[in-house]
Amino acid sequence: MAELVRIRECVAADVEGMFRLDEICFDRRFRFDRGSMRAFAMARDAVSLIAEDASGRLMGLVIVHVEWRLQRRYGYVVTLDVAPEFRRLGVAGQLMDEAERRVVLAGGTSMELHVFTGNAVAVGLYEGRGYVRVGMKAGFYGQGVDEQGLDAWVYRKEPLIM
Repeated sequence: MAELVRIRECVAADVEGMFRLDEICFDRRFRFDRGSMRAFAMARDAVSLIAEDASGRLMGLVIVHVEWRLQRRYGYVVTLDVAPEFRRLGVAGQLMDEAERRVVLAGGTSMELHVFTGNAVAVGLYEGRGYVRVGMKAGFYGQGVDEQGLDAWVYRKEPLIM
């Protein structure tokens, strides 16, 4: 499957498809509205990548923001989405490989992310890629007027090596 995946930078015309994929991939408490997806994907500091098959079908996406903290650059994984029919085929790993590579090229030395504490598949993916759990953020996801937020694990990978 790996040879059939093309990774490229997203463009503004991709955002609607990205939004629709996010709707398929995540429960409402975890997904972005259209405006937020556009803002995150098109931000000046974003590494926004699309995985597509040979016919141009959207297989997955990753959005990482390159940020500064304590005089160090790092990448923050905003979202990683893979269409259900392409899961467990290496698409997420290829997206993360390229995102990490681009963060290093931008001067980043580490990556961070939040993942729902109940998402064992995602936890396994990140831990298998060398990410280490460094904390927990209570109520990080889906906190609304009528509902309590869901907790997230905080993960970090450092140093990033190309």
